[in-house]
Amino acid sequence: MPMTKPAPNAADAAPERDANELAWWDSLELIGDDAGYYEPLGQRHGAFFSDQGTTLLVTFERAEDIRGTNPDQLPMAFGLTKPHGWSSLTLICDGDTWFRDPAVYAYFDRLVDDAFFEDFERVVFYGAGACGYAAAAFSVTAPGATVIAVQPQATLDPQIAGWDQRFLDQRRTSFADRYGFAPDMLEGAGQGFVVFDPSQTMDAMHAALFTRPYVTKLSCPYLGPRIEQILTEMDVLTPCLEAACAGTFDALTFWKLYRARRNAPRYLRGLTAVLDQKGRPLLAAILCRNVVERLNGPRFRSRLAELEEQLAKDGLVLPPLRETA
Repeated sequence: MPMTKPAPNAADAAPERDANELAWWDSLELIGDDAGYYEPLGQRHGAFFSDQGTTLLVTFERAEDIRGTNPDQLPMAFGLTKPHGWSSLTLICDGDTWFRDPAVYAYFDRLVDDAFFEDFERVVFYGAGACGYAAAAFSVTAPGATVIAVQPQATLDPQIAGWDQRFLDQRRTSFADRYGFAPDMLEGAGQGFVVFDPSQTMDAMHAALFTRPYVTKLSCPYLGPRIEQILTEMDVLTPCLEAACAGTFDALTFWKLYRARRNAPRYLRGLTAVLDQKGRPLLAAILCRNVVERLNGPRFRSRLAELEEQLAKDGLVLPPLRETA
């Protein structure tokens, strides 16, 4: 990898933190001393390592999510791996930095120099969104690792992804230097998995850039812009990561777990909204009836009544239900 100096970026600036935030970062250091270690990396990143066993889950997580989502305010990877006796390494960012920070590069360089990843029989990298980009980009340091990236950006380099106008404040950040183009960094992975929603145009375009023989794309239509949150609510994400750490994760495992969407209210509401937007009242009514019969959802019952009234005005009726033996 070339040793070119990255352009200035947001990771260089010290973030403003209130007393609660400062206390939380300090607590990571205290807990890290018992579990393994915690190490600050520059102004906006840190590494939290729990040394438990020969399987290692490496996650990239936002401080905001850890503090706001996890009841114990500890990294998701730590809570997931501890009951199994697995090790975890969480790279934490303060804000959406895409981990484009020389301090983070130097940390991974040191892990490589110390042959850190060679101490583990199995290594899994995981992240979502900007953290999914980082999981793919830094997986190059652990050849043979399994990588699961949810809605990852391939790069924000305007020369490659200038069509993505969502992150204009990152345009000064260099994605052309070390650990830059995430799809290329996956070359040494044992297997990479990219989870995305093809109906989210920007996410689908980034996913297309990950097209490689060693990357399996898991297309989840109409899952929406917050895939990680919905997979968590459906109790799909944790079993996927557990399977990856156990060495049994593949596309079939994902699709079996993903059947849980049939009972996920958020997903079903989103799918109903899509059918409404597309002007498909009959299909929307069939979907609502199915949900009412299986889950007795009051919102879907109310929407079903509205749709049946609309269909009646158009001279249409729902097809009869199939008889079951």
